[in-house]
Amino acid sequence: MHQFLKRDDVMTGGARPELLAPDTTGLNFYRADPALADLLRIHLPEALFRHLVPHLDRLGELAGSYLDECARLADRHGPVLHQRDRFGRDVQWVEYHPAYRELERAAFGEFGIHAMSIRKGILGWPTKYPVTAKHAFTFLFNQAEFGLGCPINVTDGCAKLLASFGSDGLKAKYLDGLTQTDMRKLTQGGQFMTEKEGGSDVGTLTTVAVPEGDHWRLHGEKWFCSNADAKVVMLLARPQGAEAGTRGVGLFLMPRFLDDGSQNHYRIVRLKDKLGTRSMASGEIKLEGAVAYAVGRLDRGFVQMAEMVNSSRLSNGVKSTALMRRAWHDAITVARNRVVFGKPIVDLPLGRRQLLKILLPTEQALSMSFLTADALDRAEAGSQDAAALLRILTPTLKFRATRDARKVCGDALEMRGGIGYVEEFVTARLLRDAHLGSIWEGTGNIVALDALKRAVGRHGAEAALAADLHARLDDSAAVPQAWRDQLHRFVDRAVGFAREVAGRADNESEARRATSLLYHVASAVSTTWESARIHAMRGDARRLLLAKLVVAHRLTPSDPFRLAENRMDDAIATLLLGERAADMEEVGELLSAA
Repeated sequence: MHQFLKRDDVMTGGARPELLAPDTTGLNFYRADPALADLLRIHLPEALFRHLVPHLDRLGELAGSYLDECARLADRHGPVLHQRDRFGRDVQWVEYHPAYRELERAAFGEFGIHAMSIRKGILGWPTKYPVTAKHAFTFLFNQAEFGLGCPINVTDGCAKLLASFGSDGLKAKYLDGLTQTDMRKLTQGGQFMTEKEGGSDVGTLTTVAVPEGDHWRLHGEKWFCSNADAKVVMLLARPQGAEAGTRGVGLFLMPRFLDDGSQNHYRIVRLKDKLGTRSMASGEIKLEGAVAYAVGRLDRGFVQMAEMVNSSRLSNGVKSTALMRRAWHDAITVARNRVVFGKPIVDLPLGRRQLLKILLPTEQALSMSFLTADALDRAEAGSQDAAALLRILTPTLKFRATRDARKVCGDALEMRGGIGYVEEFVTARLLRDAHLGSIWEGTGNIVALDALKRAVGRHGAEAALAADLHARLDDSAAVPQAWRDQLHRFVDRAVGFAREVAGRADNESEARRATSLLYHVASAVSTTWESARIHAMRGDARRLLLAKLVVAHRLTPSDPFRLAENRMDDAIATLLLGERAADMEEVGELLSAA
């Protein structure tokens, strides 16, 4: 990788390190995250895990150093839209800072994150990667750079849609470019969905497709288009004369350039001035007879695009988890090195409690990301039970993890103090970017309703979730039986409440709470199940304490005037914030504590 960027080291003079509160510069994000390695070993075949380790180690090193500096510069120097070329011709192009190009080279070129689950041979592995493996790279890369995560994901999604529904001719023409790791041959993808007339209400879109020979002409406007200058775009439009609503919507592939090399007939009107993800170009697109090609059945466009949206929602959850993990790395680095009132922050009771508030939702999201990715892998292998499980896990993860990321990143900023609000440190950027997750691919209300009204009320997917969670508890014999019995009861209560909410229209206002309860219960079961396996691998049951915290603080009413629970939390913090392992007996004593 071309090392043209190097941030000058701060000259500290005689200042003591504990007064400087160092950041994570130089930290290998893979080596600093034993939970990631543990969960990969649980979910992946051993041979695949061993193959991935040196590549994950390489990405972890880059993400904590070179790529992090590239991300800082790309955020500071965002894309610029040019309406003409230097000869005065009306040829639009977007100018990116060289640091953004370095990020692209790493994500698309060196690691091939966009193509891992589609193309064979990435990073020397003979077959395609399971989604679980791919998102380990998503998780590490997005700890450095969140904005480019969208182009990576939509390029992946475009390739999947094309492979699944495209004609042989379209696949022959465009699929190889979408999955290339050679930067000279790469074709990045885009997904242009949102219109002014309706965001989540896709059935109200007004873009019209008019047939013309072997292609279509698109007329209309797309209001929020990320990766605005993508070379291949998937979008929805209503064929001329089609019925109203989502059933009248078709899926189309729109190239940026026509066969003669000229630009297609659509314009980037302007780029959005966004709160976060400033490195990546999002724009408004005016379709002026743009040439496009139908993908799949015209009356199934919305259903086909929904597959891409669901894949994006999983990716969104993983990327929000990455933001939380990066925030955790920064917070714990400050807490262990910053000395106040004669002690490191990590040794102060209130500081430890705040660290737990950052750690817990981060670990919940990590477990739920792996649980959801594993369900997708099994669903793609043909499991109908896994497909039903995925139907409810995807919006549940997207709803809760993206919202938690906003608070976690804010709390991490506060852990650093006033300087954390300054853009020279990563925490300010993390907080800006975190607000994206809960908006794109459906706001909180939309995905909560998707989980409750559709997954539960329409498809009965909660039955698959209950069966999976009960099976995981039954498969965790190393965990004390009393604890597993308690979680069995919580599973039944959360599923029962979700059914009650979904069963009546006047309960719709409880959809968010019901979705959160499903998330918390599923994460408590997942961390319990994971802990049994990690304990078998290396004798450490500390992950089980995360489940204890979920039950104590997310699922159990508490007396705000009671101190005993706080003392229990401090005992848990001692183990979770330390480095020594804890056996099942030691952890079991804390599980049984009041």
